[in-house]
Amino acid sequence: MMADREPAASPGLRPGRWAYDRGEFVPASDARLPLSTQALHYGIGVFEGIRAYRSAHGLFLFRAHDHYERMIRGCRMLRIPLPGKPSELVDLTVELLRRNAHSEDAYVRPVGYKLSLLPGMPPGVFLSGLSDAMSILTYSLPTQRLGAGVRCGISSWRRPPRDTLPAQAKITGGYVTGALASDEARAAGHDDAILLDRSGNVAEAITANVFIIRDGHLVTPPTTGDLLPGITRDTLLTLVREAGLPVTEQPVSPADLFSADEVFLCSTGKGVVPVLAISGRDIGTGAIGPVTTEVHALYEAVTTMPGGPHAGWLTSVMETP
Repeated sequence: MMADREPAASPGLRPGRWAYDRGEFVPASDARLPLSTQALHYGIGVFEGIRAYRSAHGLFLFRAHDHYERMIRGCRMLRIPLPGKPSELVDLTVELLRRNAHSEDAYVRPVGYKLSLLPGMPPGVFLSGLSDAMSILTYSLPTQRLGAGVRCGISSWRRPPRDTLPAQAKITGGYVTGALASDEARAAGHDDAILLDRSGNVAEAITANVFIIRDGHLVTPPTTGDLLPGITRDTLLTLVREAGLPVTEQPVSPADLFSADEVFLCSTGKGVVPVLAISGRDIGTGAIGPVTTEVHALYEAVTTMPGGPHAGWLTSVMETP
């Protein structure tokens, strides 16, 4: 007989006690979707990952307004109206974080999706004639420090081109490619994978953007390519330019990866992640490099400095006592 309960969540990714689900705050364990949910069948949804960082000054959402602006743009492509402007969605998220009272860094996962066929609509794949919904979960998820770095492989799976799947939005159905690349990478003993585009240039890692460093110069693939314009990527471009570090957005080939002095990945979930080897080849000395260390320090500082030059990136979560 099959169990009638879902397995326990990983200790590192247990949702908070409360969730926002289809217009109201509900106990996270009570939220349920019908088996006919259209997003489940066809991947018609858009999500975001937003970080909340805890410091001595309190808990702060990082660039939440920018995340929700990107989410609204993505949902617009799929004809999914969200329940409010970016500022109102940020307010919903702040309230949810207050209710869940995370004692450490947190991760926020909002998702907008197609729910059910409206009366009179036949079964099929549509963007119209469907009801829409939005849900938000929050998780306690400590920030990964610089750590020991990761080892990547070059995936045999290609990043879908933007005229096949819009690259500028986090569309739920598109992440099956990342799942395939992840499975392939882990089976080969790698921690992550780097996906190429149809031209054979670097697109992105499974859920992260890619930077290389050569002679102290940072290079990252341009957003005109088949990659998500990451908000962490944009943050780092701003910070390194302010710090006087040279940076260029241009195509990056696999040969550029192998010959780089340093390589790192960046994402909302993981921050700055050094890459020590790719496809069995050490990058540079095979150790975390000085530029990656500096970029990580710049990013870590801006996420925990409410009074700094980028204070507008932080939204305070005024927790109840």
